[in-house]
Amino acid sequence: MNNPFPIIETGRLILRKVNKDDASDLLVYLSEEEVVQHMGLIPFQTTDDALDEIHWYDSIYEEGTGIRWGITLKEEGKVIGSCGFLNRAPKHHRAEVGFELSKDYWGRGIAHEALDAVIRYGFLHLELERIEALIEPGNTPSQKLVERKGFKKEGLLRHYEYTRGKFDDLLIYSLLTNDIMDPDKS
Repeated sequence: MNNPFPIIETGRLILRKVNKDDASDLLVYLSEEEVVQHMGLIPFQTTDDALDEIHWYDSIYEEGTGIRWGITLKEEGKVIGSCGFLNRAPKHHRAEVGFELSKDYWGRGIAHEALDAVIRYGFLHLELERIEALIEPGNTPSQKLVERKGFKKEGLLRHYEYTRGKFDDLLIYSLLTNDIMDPDKS
C-alpha cells in the first residue's frame, strides 16, 4: 500500500502505526503469558522480539495483505495493544481480524472500542464483504467479544495451526457487511 498509514480516532483511543520507538511498549504486554497464550506466540523476552513484531506489521502493510494498528489511549499515547487485519484477500473482499490488549487494560471496553473502529474501517475503506476471526476454543473472552460485535460462529477448524509445539484447533467466526452496516450511519 502506497497511501499514508491511516489513523483512526474513537472516543478514548487513537489507533496508529506502530514504530520502532514503541518496541518497549509492545515488550511489556507481549511478554505476558496471559496475553500471548492464545496467539500462538511464546512470550517475548527482548526488545528484538518486539522489533520483529513491528517488522511483521510493516511487511503485511507493504504487501497489502494486512494492516495492524497500535492501540493507544488519547491521554497516554503508549501502545497498549494492537488490532487489525491479516490474510487479506482483496479479490475476494475478505480479511481476518486479530487483536490483543495488555492485561492491565482488560475489562474496560478498550478492545471492544478498537475492534468496532477497525471493523468499520474494513467495511468502509478496504471494501471488505467478509471479516473472519479465528479463535482458540479456550479463549472465551475473545469469543464473547466477537459475538457481541455480531460475528457468527461457523465451525471448528481442527488442527488448523501448528504453534508452540502443538496443533491448535480454531473456531471460525465471520461478520458480513450486511450483518452490521447501516447506510444511514456511513
